[in-house]
Amino acid sequence: MITQEILVDIHVLHRQGLGIRAIAKKLNLSRNTVRSYLRAPAKTPTYSEREQRPSILDPYKPYLLERIEAAKPHWIPATVLHREIRERGYTGGVSTIKVFVHAFKPSVNDPVVRFETEPGEQMQVDFTIIRRGRNALKAFVATMGFSRGTYVKFTSSENQQDWLEGIKGALEYFGGVPKEILFDNAKSIMIQRDAYGDGKHQWNAQLLDQANTYGYRPRACRPYRAKTKGKVERFNSYLKQCFVTPLSATLKQAGLTLNVEAANAHIGTWLNDVAHQRTHGTTNVKPQIRMDKELQYLQPLPSEYKTVDAPVITTIRPLPVESFQHPLDVYDQLLEVAQ
Repeated sequence: MITQEILVDIHVLHRQGLGIRAIAKKLNLSRNTVRSYLRAPAKTPTYSEREQRPSILDPYKPYLLERIEAAKPHWIPATVLHREIRERGYTGGVSTIKVFVHAFKPSVNDPVVRFETEPGEQMQVDFTIIRRGRNALKAFVATMGFSRGTYVKFTSSENQQDWLEGIKGALEYFGGVPKEILFDNAKSIMIQRDAYGDGKHQWNAQLLDQANTYGYRPRACRPYRAKTKGKVERFNSYLKQCFVTPLSATLKQAGLTLNVEAANAHIGTWLNDVAHQRTHGTTNVKPQIRMDKELQYLQPLPSEYKTVDAPVITTIRPLPVESFQHPLDVYDQLLEVAQ
């Protein structure tokens, strides 16, 4: 079968001075074929319909489409889908999945600007909304500036106590205290911005008491510059795409709804085994590797949290399992794919 590329070669070689016999020999064609195309310059080759080859992904496409549909209006990244179908026997790479799901993927947001800090220098904290309404689901997220190690606690509210407990949990989780904690302009913890001059804010008394106890300095983003907290903002998107959405989709397929207790029970394992073991897109290093280094630069926890002869913690441990609204075995079976 002659192709468009061979047709071009025929005419180019002819213009270069080769005869029909020489062209036919060079391109491994019959002289009649060469002669036919030279006599009819406008003639174009015809292509037979290519037989579609089976793909290693074919058996898993129905599952992928079900997961995409169940996750709407959100999106499950190809890397997560790859991990899921590998557990079902898929042996191919993630690139094949990316090509297949690309047609179903919504447009993405602009990238977030990030600022680098030294080990132990800063922790960024934020609340992200997962679901509004009567059964609200929110997440307190704390990300270490250097390592990108992250602590997450799901709640149904976002009040002052939730902030304070979230910070306390994060500091104990990381096993130390950074020099400063960067906040957004949350009304629950900041009474008045620039109350004592530019950059000198009036903080909630309980937050100041906690800051004094643990030894960190509270800092606030500049107005309308929430992207200054790019590390934690970026993780919020990653958390929703790679943990919340797959988990919610799995429960939705079983007629269940993700709640605070279920999310908290499984987030620790996911942080340990997935989030902290991935190669971070900005640092190009696994967060766990940097966390082990950053731990050495953190200030010690207050004495009340120290134990005599306690071993040095060099890895982050999962959060404790909390109570459920459904039997544990129901969640264990359904969420096996998302861990």
